[in-house]
Amino acid sequence: MLDVAVILNPGSGQGQGRAGDDTAARLIHLFAARGREATILAAGPGRTVADQARRAVKEGCRVAVAAGGDGTVSAVAGAVAGSETPLGLLPTGTLNHFAKDLGVPLDLEEAVRIVAEGAVRRVDVGEVNGRVFVNNSSLGVYPRVVALRRQAGAAGRSKWLAAAWASLAVLRRRPFMAVGIRTEDQALVRRTPFVFVGNNEYRMTGLHAASRDSLTAGRLAVYVMHAARRRSLLLLGWRVLLGGVERVPELELFRVEEAVIETRRSVMVALDGELIRMRPPLTYRIRPLALGVIAP
Repeated sequence: MLDVAVILNPGSGQGQGRAGDDTAARLIHLFAARGREATILAAGPGRTVADQARRAVKEGCRVAVAAGGDGTVSAVAGAVAGSETPLGLLPTGTLNHFAKDLGVPLDLEEAVRIVAEGAVRRVDVGEVNGRVFVNNSSLGVYPRVVALRRQAGAAGRSKWLAAAWASLAVLRRRPFMAVGIRTEDQALVRRTPFVFVGNNEYRMTGLHAASRDSLTAGRLAVYVMHAARRRSLLLLGWRVLLGGVERVPELELFRVEEAVIETRRSVMVALDGELIRMRPPLTYRIRPLALGVIAP
């Protein structure tokens, strides 16, 4: 039986390149200093993060630790959700939204201490067509921007230049799509550039936008944006940040346990920053308290 199985994503944050080897050795040392034995299971050719996470659970690890960003956390969470195996977090990615919402420190030594000494909390996860997400899922302009940004980055553009180029490229094309949405209470059709589904409700105003007050409310937050013209998309974004969702009539919010989204054809779906092409219908549901996570 493994004690602490650390699923390491070498392509995330501190794990890149040669630093991945250094990080693995450092993690073994840090856990040993806390009286725990860490086994490093690194993703690589022919073995994804999800593969390594499933291996850790199959071998009976006491804790499955995601060392990477939100995409890594999501993949490991998908392997342990619904089981008694708790998830540990070593947030070595770029944004680390899930860790921040749980109060897990971004300092590596402190994060190791939390995994070794912290308590297990049960939190909700979202799911779409059987795929787990811990933060959010979206369809529309955002997945298209991410895909083009990655292409631009691979071509040698800087991160911010690639993001700007991708955003403009998407807005020049047809950014709107027709969606049908069914919830417990209603069915509706909308023409929208963007549908965002959060695992619990997000703050959408002020300096703490894109964070959550609770991960245990047992509700999905489905946001549907209305915009008549391309240029109105940017204006809507500013209005949401300044005034919040409730004050922007062009942005609808539905708090639901389940929602089914229909599109005319298969669509690219973003799940915690990772892109997956899915065929409709997209069945979203909340899984209350399905994930045990070690947190302060």
